[in-house]
Amino acid sequence: MNYIDGASLQKMLLAAAAVIELHKQPINDLNVFPVPDGDTGTNMSMTLNAAANDLRKLNGATLTKVADTAASAMLRGARGNSGVILSLLFRGFSKSLKGLEACDGTQLAAALTSGVEAAYKAVMKPTEGTILTVARVSAADATSASRKNATFESVLIAAVESATNALAQTQFQNPVLEKAGVVDAGGKGWLFVLEAMLAIAQGKEIEMPEVTETQSKEQADFSDFDTENITFQYCTEFIVNRENEKDPEALRAFLSELGDSLVLVDDDEIIKVHVHTNHPGKAMEEALKYGSFATVKVENMKLQHSEKVMSEEEKAEYVAPAEKTYGMVAVCAGKGLANAFRELGADNIIEGGQTMNPSTQDILEKVNATPSEIVYVFPNNKNIIMAAEQAIPLTKKKLIVIPSKTIPQGISAMLMFDPEADADTNTQTMTEAMANVTTMQITYAARDSDFDGHDIHAGEYLALYGSALFGSNVSAAMLLRGMAEKLAEEGKEYITIFYGADINEEQAQAAASIFKEVCADAEIAVIDGGQPVYYYLISAE
Repeated sequence: MNYIDGASLQKMLLAAAAVIELHKQPINDLNVFPVPDGDTGTNMSMTLNAAANDLRKLNGATLTKVADTAASAMLRGARGNSGVILSLLFRGFSKSLKGLEACDGTQLAAALTSGVEAAYKAVMKPTEGTILTVARVSAADATSASRKNATFESVLIAAVESATNALAQTQFQNPVLEKAGVVDAGGKGWLFVLEAMLAIAQGKEIEMPEVTETQSKEQADFSDFDTENITFQYCTEFIVNRENEKDPEALRAFLSELGDSLVLVDDDEIIKVHVHTNHPGKAMEEALKYGSFATVKVENMKLQHSEKVMSEEEKAEYVAPAEKTYGMVAVCAGKGLANAFRELGADNIIEGGQTMNPSTQDILEKVNATPSEIVYVFPNNKNIIMAAEQAIPLTKKKLIVIPSKTIPQGISAMLMFDPEADADTNTQTMTEAMANVTTMQITYAARDSDFDGHDIHAGEYLALYGSALFGSNVSAAMLLRGMAEKLAEEGKEYITIFYGADINEEQAQAAASIFKEVCADAEIAVIDGGQPVYYYLISAE
């Protein structure tokens, strides 16, 4: 094959998506760190599949159109650092092919080089022995090969051979990989991509996954319902702590005149209310006569309806008008953690975290839906920061990513937000606040591993201190005690324990008692975070 056109590139990229999907688990298995993660293979597969979904809709598209479509879809669908880097490789690839009707070996080498340049430019501290290394070395060798033989197939063969050799070397460029005896997962994924493209160039068939339209409805159709039929706009829910002997029936009578869909339940300690009304403020003001609020939630049902009937394209393009200067978006998993961020001022929550990294598109939609001029995003996971940063040029709003790597860092940063300060001051203050918080976490080992001298077995409890391994043990209590002793040595004064979905309150209180015993002078709080994967997230300052 001397050159390719749009149809050939389209088939190559679909093949690459299929191959990565087929091999995503073997790629995941190359991840050395034993923490359950939004693994490399999964993230690369989801990123490429975002492009595949759009590519399948094209018919007779030009080379430029195919490349642009793939790059745009991957940018928005990028998940995790590996997915973002993959999207950047194809973004540079697309820019190099712009305006071309065909691509020969020389142009392929230039496109691969352009992709590498785009990826290295975006990564603040490039690390050798990763997908970046494999892509850079293979692009350089492809360029050299193009000077001898400029056919597309010969240059791609050179790129694949070079990537194969470069991948083998990654094991010796990273001490952790060398100790584990494995190559880099992202680099392996990139080799699969190049090999899939070469297979198509050589006329080989690759099994493509079948794409079928779902026949049954997965949710109700709200499109025929007019928002004018919503008489009372705000769904208002709250719980009041009873602090006097006032009769709740009087509140029931007041609220029944104020709206509809009223449900009021009371006992000796609380009054729980659900009501649809156009005056939530009046409802809450009346409720305050009975005691203080434990929880409050007000939702605009007309806005919710509009979001339900929007098409995916309309959702992607919708930008909420600015009603205030600052807004906030936080990434987390777990109802308790989501409530904590909302109480700190988060306008929108993105469901996601360690095992499911949200895409750039997921982040973009929540940013655009935030009714403010400036939107701060708190990724709360190191593998989500790059995806959040890729949303910056895609939104009309001023998007600022606070690079929080953990939930406690995100919470500490938000606590320092000052609505009266300017954006730069807030950014600096919140970023600095993250350095003052220590994060400890207990999860489970997803795989056997020998890490930093620790012999780790799948299923054991695994403790992390910051991003480093603290230890592993069959006993969570032993790890908790070790953590408490370390925090006591460091003189931490405020300790917050967020317990996860797999921990009950009794177990959480038992964990807290260990910290109260060992860190006798510290103030200790226990919160039901409801997070998956992590049994405990511990914040200390």
